[in-house]
Amino acid sequence: MIRLGKLTDYGLVLMTCIARNHERSLHTARDLARESRLPLPTVSKLLKELLQSGLLISHRGMKGGYSLAKEPHDISVAEIVAALEGPIALTECSTDISGLCDLERYCPIKSNQRIISQVVRGALEKVMLSDLIQPLQLTAIKDARGNVVPTIGFVSGRMQ
Repeated sequence: MIRLGKLTDYGLVLMTCIARNHERSLHTARDLARESRLPLPTVSKLLKELLQSGLLISHRGMKGGYSLAKEPHDISVAEIVAALEGPIALTECSTDISGLCDLERYCPIKSNQRIISQVVRGALEKVMLSDLIQPLQLTAIKDARGNVVPTIGFVSGRMQ
């Protein structure tokens, strides 16, 4: 099973809370913990990681807090996942780091694994933070050959 870690899931929740109230200039860890119903220590840890990755900006002072470093429509789910999980790759040999797997030099499917990882990464790059603040639904379109290709769209009908 391919699964994101719980902290990454929570990080997506936090980023969505910030994006949903993007017009409000600053968000404190305490306010985000209350809104997301996540423990404050977890929120603080995630905010620190998202800050270090450049997705958030920290504002110090009595009325300080956090804000998005970019507009919600300019932050992809892939960026958030990579900030919290590291490079998006399905297998060790799918990364740009060589030598992580003893079979890497002899693996008959290494190049295929890289292609699969690129497809997954590409799909996550198409879903933006702004997309997460509204209901999505799985829709289908047909490719040039008439094959059904699942894609993500909004309930309102706008396609990704």
